[in-house]
Amino acid sequence: MPDRLMLLDSASLYFRAFYGVPDTVKAPDGTPVNAARGFLDIIAKLVTMYEPTHLVACWDDDWRPQWRVDLIPSYKTHRVAEVVEDAPDVEVVPDPLEVQVPIILETLSALGIAVVGAPEHEADDVIGTLASTASMPVDIVTGDRDLFQLIDDDRDVRVVYTARGMSNLEVLTDDTVFSKYGVHARQYADFAVMRGDSSDGLPGVAGIGDKTASTLLSAHDTLDGIIAAAREGEGMTAAQRAKVLAALDYLAVAPTVVEVVRTLELTVPPDELTPLNDEQQDAAHALAERWALGSSMDRAIAALAR
Repeated sequence: MPDRLMLLDSASLYFRAFYGVPDTVKAPDGTPVNAARGFLDIIAKLVTMYEPTHLVACWDDDWRPQWRVDLIPSYKTHRVAEVVEDAPDVEVVPDPLEVQVPIILETLSALGIAVVGAPEHEADDVIGTLASTASMPVDIVTGDRDLFQLIDDDRDVRVVYTARGMSNLEVLTDDTVFSKYGVHARQYADFAVMRGDSSDGLPGVAGIGDKTASTLLSAHDTLDGIIAAAREGEGMTAAQRAKVLAALDYLAVAPTVVEVVRTLELTVPPDELTPLNDEQQDAAHALAERWALGSSMDRAIAALAR
């Protein structure tokens, strides 16, 4: 089997699991475990379908880094439950999910799956660094369009996109991105800057949506090219030029917020997938019994043994 690295956008997946599995699923002590069970089922399905040889669960050590907020104060503001000075802000997370995050971490450890985060950075940045420095093909599993910018056909970096559900996974390449948005993956960050994203609190350029953003990138290739053309008054309509020039302050900082970091210094524990030995299986089953993870843990163990 050829080497292939799979990178999990962990929060994206456990949120999907939480809303996809009934919250009536509980441990013997009454703790909800729907997200934990669903997350295990997701891992089992992904490993079985795509056969990675290496797997990393990428983690949000800071889901809303201050350095991004300093550049665009509205960044993810609507998802803040509490602002914490000198520490990551508290995100709005349903209580029944929040109590399961430590359980999810326990299950990942029991399965020998590497968990990697970075101080003052999001999981996206961990994914960006690992995908950009990998010596093997990469599958990025996410429901976040921002990670489309990492797709690289030359290096066989793909996105397994979960937005339509785990029964309708899409494998995205540069051609797929171009067919959807009219831009290449290398242009996607600039496209997202211009279009904006209400789910992340990014305003975008007022009056410019998907179609205009893709048209301008088709004509000028990059955001820098678009700005240069607007300043020179060439290659766009007067209305487009006015909109770009009015947004210059935003355009000066937004790329740093939108572009994922690719140069983190990460310590990555062993990430090669191997079948669990008898002792590890016993520990995993004991954990499953404690939290009523049952057949979900069985499926994950079986997938790792394939």
